[in-house]
Amino acid sequence: MIGLDTNVVVRYLVQDDPDRSPIGSALVDELTEAAPGYLSVVTLVELYWVLRRSYRVDADRCADLLTALLDAREIRVDRDASVRAALMASRGGLDFADAVISELGRAAGCDYTATFDRRAAREGAMRLLGPRSTS
Repeated sequence: MIGLDTNVVVRYLVQDDPDRSPIGSALVDELTEAAPGYLSVVTLVELYWVLRRSYRVDADRCADLLTALLDAREIRVDRDASVRAALMASRGGLDFADAVISELGRAAGCDYTATFDRRAAREGAMRLLGPRSTS
């Protein structure tokens, strides 16, 4: 198994670097079920962020690309079930990183994930923290 860094996967997906894209593609194309590539949760969150921010890929297309990686026989993804659940939540409007944080907490047995992020709380993934009453 070979770990794949975000920049390798970006070059493979985007094909924007005439020097590095062919090298990344050759590596990914050589992966097999018996000798797979490995994507960590951190790599997937970074990948989503880079595609959205740097390449202006819309959220649904990002979710499609990550789902394709999850479904690829020659790729192993850390916390596959949590990532899939987070992708579903992101399709519903939740930020992917927030969805991953929430899903990983749920998988670890957390009752909830506390946040100051109103949007994440509004989407139901996390519980908003506010000022405590002083009685």
